[in-house]
Amino acid sequence: MKKKKFLGIAMTAALTLGSLAACSGGESKDEANGNKSGDGTTVTFWAPFSGPDGPRMKTIVEEYNKSQDEVNVDFQIVPQSEYYKTVDLAMSGQKNTPDVMIMHGDQIPTYAEKNLLKDVTETAEKAEITEDEYSETAWTGAQIDGKQYGIPLDIHPLVFYYNKDMFEAAGLDPENPPTNREEFLAAAKKMTDASKNQYGFVVPTLWPNQFIFPTIVAQNGGELIEEGKVKYDSPEAVEALAFLTDLITEEKVSPPNVQQDGEVTLFLQGKNGMHLNGPWMMEQWEKAKINYGVAPVPQLGTEKQAVYGNSHNFVIPAAVEDEKTLEATTDFLKYVADNSMEWAKSGMAPTSKAVYESPEFQEMKQQPQVAKQFEYTVFSPQISNWGQVSEPLWQEVNLALLGKKDPKQAMEDAAKKAEQLLNK
Repeated sequence: MKKKKFLGIAMTAALTLGSLAACSGGESKDEANGNKSGDGTTVTFWAPFSGPDGPRMKTIVEEYNKSQDEVNVDFQIVPQSEYYKTVDLAMSGQKNTPDVMIMHGDQIPTYAEKNLLKDVTETAEKAEITEDEYSETAWTGAQIDGKQYGIPLDIHPLVFYYNKDMFEAAGLDPENPPTNREEFLAAAKKMTDASKNQYGFVVPTLWPNQFIFPTIVAQNGGELIEEGKVKYDSPEAVEALAFLTDLITEEKVSPPNVQQDGEVTLFLQGKNGMHLNGPWMMEQWEKAKINYGVAPVPQLGTEKQAVYGNSHNFVIPAAVEDEKTLEATTDFLKYVADNSMEWAKSGMAPTSKAVYESPEFQEMKQQPQVAKQFEYTVFSPQISNWGQVSEPLWQEVNLALLGKKDPKQAMEDAAKKAEQLLNK
């Protein structure tokens, strides 16, 4: 497989075996998904949407099933922690394979290289699902060696959140958040008062650095893997890590040794002025009723604007060959492209132009800010097993942010470990 130049991360954690979530309330699966059992062709659809996004997709499926009487989409949620293990069991023949499933963009190369996914180019053409209906970044992100393996649902890049009350208290304009490193540092310093346990930007030492660190590397003009060679120890990567560690040790706008989600807790408490995370955080902020702003990620790097993102894509297993099932599946996907405003309500930005260019979408608070970043979003390297190859990187980033290693040494060590994994 040709290795394209993309930057990114693995999004999935360690996976454990689990079973599919069952429909509740005693309904049959077809009834729960908005149609009568036994009507028309049934399309089995798997997704890992076990959080607040699950009901959003369920609503889309229900509305589709009600809109016609020829196809039933049987929507089954598999918890994220169990998802790819369950997918692997299905692909190996130990479970029934679904007709269509959601797959993260960083997972597609692994399954495509093993010939487990269908090239949907011809299938999409027959259904008149075309590239010009989607964000170019999203569409080409699901291509490998000229073959189209996914129909994009969304791109979820890193997003910049900030506390408007803290901005005002520090004499900053809450309607004009920082757009570059200089403005970011100035704002962070103005909002920091360690005596009150209040900080301008709390640096996480774990997740979501898998989004933050690659973003700054890309903004520095760097790549993590280029033409099959690990570049974790490049000057651009070392500078990105040094910048993050300096926020703790030199600029002192962040407390040290932040534990998992510690930065989220402080943001919710009004003690963290600026926060970088994914668009999935929106509903948590809304429920907490905090006065927050949202904007594209500032250019914290030295060369250009860029942001790391992942994506959700509809993929079809290679084992699905029945033409009637394929036609029913693409009919559903065409419907989703035109009717995914419900998905946007979770904070995500669908990549269908019919949605993200619509007036209704543009009036939303967060979602247009996410879509503004589509053009310069970068994805994970198109290599198999990116999750394994990237694991040493996140381990060494963590050690540097905890003050246990010099950034340059950490990146050199990460590169050596990753090279061994990549060349196995």
